[in-house]
Amino acid sequence: MKIEMNTQNKTLKEGYDEYLKYCTVRDCAESTLINYRTTIKQFNKFYPESNLINTVNKNKIENYICYLRENTSMSNVSISIWLQRLKALFNYFHNNGYMDKIAFPVIRCEKKVKEVYTDDELKILLEKPKLSLCNFTEYRNWVMINYLLSTGNRRNTLINIKISDIDFDEAVIKLSTTKNKKQQFIPLSATLSKILKDYLKHRGGKPDDYLFCDACGGKLNTDNLRISLTRYHKRRGVEKTSIHLYRHTFAKKWILAGGDIFRLQKILGHSSLDVVKEYVEMFTNDLQKDFDKFNALEQIQRKGEKIKL
Repeated sequence: MKIEMNTQNKTLKEGYDEYLKYCTVRDCAESTLINYRTTIKQFNKFYPESNLINTVNKNKIENYICYLRENTSMSNVSISIWLQRLKALFNYFHNNGYMDKIAFPVIRCEKKVKEVYTDDELKILLEKPKLSLCNFTEYRNWVMINYLLSTGNRRNTLINIKISDIDFDEAVIKLSTTKNKKQQFIPLSATLSKILKDYLKHRGGKPDDYLFCDACGGKLNTDNLRISLTRYHKRRGVEKTSIHLYRHTFAKKWILAGGDIFRLQKILGHSSLDVVKEYVEMFTNDLQKDFDKFNALEQIQRKGEKIKL
């Protein structure tokens, strides 16, 4: 069905405000709104928001890509991500009849191997602090790292876990705050179960309290979490400090241990297998390790069994 152009000439500023309101009504995550605001702010440097929406066309977008390459240090991956957000924005304008549809160019990107924590780094990070010598924050950070490595949860999911979400009897964790906004249940490992039981003896709290709280018992925010874990890593001599790397590490170790990708998809909360397939492709070199040791043909040959013609 052809959409008729709206005769009202809206400015980009008016369109931006309308789109952000639309995202708010749809209950988009705050991080998503921040990303759109940042994208809009960057585009405004190239094309002021006082211009009319219907003056934006394919040529303008192509010039904007050149502008980004000449005036910023963005990689092709970053440019591609920013264009995806702009595409969603301008598709909204098109669907409401404010402009013609724009065919966005595809930016070719080489996918990098996702960084993970090494076994040596994990050994350092997972060394339990002496409770008699450390404060609550140090101990809580150690428990959180065990939790992240055991579950592969995202940061926002982590800070919203409540004590009542941990079901020790059924050995499951309820995730109420997820990226796709769907409630999810994941397994609780035996080791993590023991660690959390010990932690709750020190943490205390009511069922409706947040599992990982700040030093005053309140809810952790993302900035405090990032700063706290960064300090924890630095004190132990580990330069990598990304919380999301625990998710990559979880996925890599799952795959290398022979775990099936369908269960991995469910645990990580991905709506499709696409991202999980990326993990498999990126860790291909690691899959070659000890290949002869587990290969069926090599096992037969080691036993001295001859293959008869």
